[in-house]
Parts: sequence; structure tokens; C-alpha cells
Amino acid sequence: MKRVAIFPGSFDPITRGHESIIRRAIPLFEEIIVAIGVNAEKPGFFPVEQRKAWLEKVFEDEPTVTVDVYSGLTVDYCRNNNIGFILRGLRTSADFEFERSIGQINKQMHPGIDTVFLLTTPEHTALNSSIVRDIIRHGGDPSPFVPLGVEF
Repeated sequence: MKRVAIFPGSFDPITRGHESIIRRAIPLFEEIIVAIGVNAEKPGFFPVEQRKAWLEKVFEDEPTVTVDVYSGLTVDYCRNNNIGFILRGLRTSADFEFERSIGQINKQMHPGIDTVFLLTTPEHTALNSSIVRDIIRHGGDPSPFVPLGVEF
């Protein structure tokens, strides 16, 4: 079976931390699907179409990285698309505990899917989309925290 991973998230917006995890995972998988999860009960700060366009722009030079949008359970998306791996980034021990619980439940729901964790690089440990949104809301410059090509 082809080594395909999904990297699910809201990417609202994509950060340099997200970009780092994806780029570092490219050699590990034959294909990575960056999948924007949509939750009808939780509208995003940026429209899904904008987030998708940013991701496509950032990874336009990476033929093994594609972008998709989905709703529902990530394991169902994996099952429906023959994806064997869920890629997750870990910034802190709290992230590990949270992601471990989800990964174990996902494994019970679909034993053929493994969760792969990559540690963030030290310079991205404090970075998350909420911080970037807060910078934007208050008129700050988010450019040091988002990939090149992401403009507001």
C-alpha cells in the first residue's frame, strides 16, 4: 500500500509551524494530503476557500503535497481515501496528551490507521494559529509567523 498521510487541521491561518511539519514529513510519505477540517458549528476566522488557496500557494512546489477540504471524522476520511497515516505535530506535553488520546481512539475505530507525531522545531513551539489571529485582530504584523505567500 502506498504511504499516504493526512495532515488535518483548521489552518486558520497556516503558520510556519504547520509548514515546517509538512515539509519535514515529505521524505517520510509518498503523498501528504493537507486537509482542512470544516466544522459547521465553528465558523473559521478566514473563509475555507482562502485557507485552501494559501496552502496550495505555499506547497505549489511540492508535487507530493495536495490540499483538500473535508467534514466529519478524520478516520472516515482516511478510510474512504485509502490513507494509512494521520500526521500530527506536537509542540508541548499538553499537545502530546491530547493527541495521544485522539490517536488511540482513532486506532480503535480503524485499526489500519496509524498516527505519526513529529515534534515542532524549537523556534515554532510557542506558535499557533490563535496567536496569529490575535496579532491580525489588533493590527500587528503576522508575516514573521506565516509562510511566504500568505498575505492578509
